[in-house]
Amino acid sequence: MAKSIMIQGTMSNAGKSLLTGGLCRVFRQDGYRVAPFKSQNMALNSFITDDGYEMGRAQVMQAEAAGIAPDVRMNPILLKPTGDMGSQVIVNGEVLGNMKAADYYAYKAQLRPAVEKAYRSLAADYDIVVLEGAGSPAEINLKADDFVNMGMAKLAGAPVLLAGDIDRGGVFASLYGTVALLDPAEQAYVQGLIINKFRGDVEILRPGLKMLEDLMHKPVVGVVPMLQVDIDEEDSLSEKLERTAPVKPLDLAVIRLPRISNFTDFDALERFDFAGVRYVSAPGQLGNPDLILLPGTKNTMDDLLWLRQCGLEAAIWKCVRGGTPVLGICGGYQMLGKELRDPLGVEHGGTLRGMGLLDCATEFRPEKTRTRVSGTVGRLEGLWAPLSGSTFEGYEIHMGATDQACTVFSTLSSGRADGAAQGAVLGSYVHGIFDSGDFAEKLMAILLDRKGLSADTARAVTYQQYKEQQYDILADGIRRSLDMDRVYAILERGMEG
Repeated sequence: MAKSIMIQGTMSNAGKSLLTGGLCRVFRQDGYRVAPFKSQNMALNSFITDDGYEMGRAQVMQAEAAGIAPDVRMNPILLKPTGDMGSQVIVNGEVLGNMKAADYYAYKAQLRPAVEKAYRSLAADYDIVVLEGAGSPAEINLKADDFVNMGMAKLAGAPVLLAGDIDRGGVFASLYGTVALLDPAEQAYVQGLIINKFRGDVEILRPGLKMLEDLMHKPVVGVVPMLQVDIDEEDSLSEKLERTAPVKPLDLAVIRLPRISNFTDFDALERFDFAGVRYVSAPGQLGNPDLILLPGTKNTMDDLLWLRQCGLEAAIWKCVRGGTPVLGICGGYQMLGKELRDPLGVEHGGTLRGMGLLDCATEFRPEKTRTRVSGTVGRLEGLWAPLSGSTFEGYEIHMGATDQACTVFSTLSSGRADGAAQGAVLGSYVHGIFDSGDFAEKLMAILLDRKGLSADTARAVTYQQYKEQQYDILADGIRRSLDMDRVYAILERGMEG
């Protein structure tokens, strides 16, 4: 059975996912078989494994850092918010159903056996498991039936490193207060403290660290700086979504939908040092980009209504009339069609006029398409002709089917058609379409040529090589910042010492 160590945080977005991924990479570099684990993840960014199960992107990132294939056991429960009061509940990679928050908390005790089974099975296959908590362990109203933070630490026998975000202020109070709200047995699990996202001279901080250790009788195992790494983020808290202005020769504008999901699709485009990805949530921010990207969404119809009401639909239409190309992924593809139909109330209910940029229509159905795919772009004309024959791999996660009368975008390895092409507008259901194959390179060459820039500029490392470089940069930052001898001692001792 694997040894375990757990990263918890004083709040959401304290950097738990990145720290967990960094430790996975360090342990892997040191020769251990290591796997990540998060019992319950709440995020709209998800991934389909090779065997067709759905899991959170954060654990996919951590698995990649560990040098292993993503496995649904690493994230047995995934909650995908459907609104302010409820979520789609996914257990062991398959949809259990939609639940309001109160109903889920009444039901969640029944999921504990699934969590324990997934962890025990995973731990039997590895030397080390690095666990990640969620939110804060000091959410005292949620401690009953907890299997995410201290409840999970107890289940796994995992010592805890508690991380606080100094960039948001109040880090000493948040670390001290978090531990103070735990009961004595839980406090014993906290074996070390981490100051995360630090900017400046650490020497100025040292007197405060000594005072904190004296007050809490727990060691500060490191001060981690604001690391400059380009790695998949967990959810909509990502700082990437705050980029609104173009900063590089190619301006790629992603429409920041209220229920945006799988925005990590566009991270792969940032391996091209000439391409800048920014996020637009108002008509005045759109400008005149080189490519407009419509992302996936957890609710296509509601987000299309938002797009229409805030004026972005009209702004996109204006760009299209001026020749700006548009590419929609999944829900973005569905929006680009002429009509959205929801006779069974899967999303919004009723029928809604689409943007009308593609001659297609979508009907929502209760069944969820969830599969890995590879494909080849068909014979396209006009602007997109150079994409013909290019290849890609990715995955589909959607509810609904689209019938279309325009040119088919691609043919999947199963023989099934995917997507549509019409004028300067493309649509596809495939998430991760930019990650592998030569599709992204050919797309960038088209955009560069439109600006009169050399297509040779489009040569770049593969996305896989780029990610490996970023994971190594992350591991270097963790090694420099944490006392790894002390971390290893905590890991070895576990909760028996």
